[in-house]
Amino acid sequence: MNVMIDLCVVPVGVGTSVSAYVTACQRVLQDAGLSHQMHAYGTNIEGEWDEVFAAVKRCHEVVHGMGAVRISSSMRIGTRTDREQTMDDKINSVKAKLEE
Repeated sequence: MNVMIDLCVVPVGVGTSVSAYVTACQRVLQDAGLSHQMHAYGTNIEGEWDEVFAAVKRCHEVVHGMGAVRISSSMRIGTRTDREQTMDDKINSVKAKLEE
């Protein structure tokens, strides 16, 4: 089953800047070959369910490996069975309506 998620991984107790940890997670997603789009407060990811959630797990493993002893993550998950839809499809649908 294909899934789209919005993931926000927040290492706790590592100081104010978390960009090094975000970068590490982005590398995990690149290495996994998943389609993803980073935004200011997280990352949208799409792909096969097991592959996406394996990457989420790997992000946690990598961030813990960087010294973060605690991580708080939030995720929104979406699936649909009536048709295939990508992140770009969703964005382009709204952009088209804005141009009407």
